[in-house]
Amino acid sequence: MQKRQVKVGCAGWSIPAAHAHLFGPGDSMLARYATRFSIVEINSSFYRPHQTKTYERWAAAVSRGFRFSVKVPQTISHELALRGAGPVLDRFLPQAEGLGQKLGGFLLQLPPSLTLDARVASTFFRSFRSRSEAGLVCEPRHASWFTARADELFKRFGVSRIAADPARVPEAALPGAEPGWPYWRWHGSPRMYYSDYTQPALAELASQVDLYRKRPTSPWVIFDNTTHGFAAANAAALQDLFRPGAAKPAAKKRTHA
Repeated sequence: MQKRQVKVGCAGWSIPAAHAHLFGPGDSMLARYATRFSIVEINSSFYRPHQTKTYERWAAAVSRGFRFSVKVPQTISHELALRGAGPVLDRFLPQAEGLGQKLGGFLLQLPPSLTLDARVASTFFRSFRSRSEAGLVCEPRHASWFTARADELFKRFGVSRIAADPARVPEAALPGAEPGWPYWRWHGSPRMYYSDYTQPALAELASQVDLYRKRPTSPWVIFDNTTHGFAAANAAALQDLFRPGAAKPAAKKRTHA
């Protein structure tokens, strides 16, 4: 099987002034962002709802091949802890469907305190799947989710577990077993949301992601170290490592700036 293209982007589409040269011209910040990257995470949906027409406007601002992942509201993941989420899903999912064909899928980030309750998780995933067949990736942050029982649940409902950095447990550094949607979220390390990644760290990531390029769905890599604007530069540097003919530097032991 031919290797699939690796899709690289950021959490949000802000363009730091220091890295504006990485992007082409456009009528909006999103349009400019899309001149460089073909994917993005919508994280604002975690904090507040957006009207369908807002999603439609975002979809209209980018090219045909561009894709969005949409973060599931914190009302579901944090306040309800996945319980009784049907009414919120009934409001949220139709809004996000305003993205049309440019909806890549959904991201469910769980709070670090949320332990695995198999019955609750199964009910939620079943409820989600009764409403949407879109891709769903999950970022659990409690050790109880990195077990065979959790893997069975993810597989049953077609949910992919992301690979995170920093990894709270060793298993969190790699995507879940047989992920339908290989997905990395790098938040910045050692200081989450702030730290820059070095070239050796990105080379190591590139080597890791390359192993997943023969899966049915293209790997996604999202940089979330946005506070000081490093996400855009790190994403562009990783993207360059996958360009045809690019010489990939040998992966070394990771160090961080």
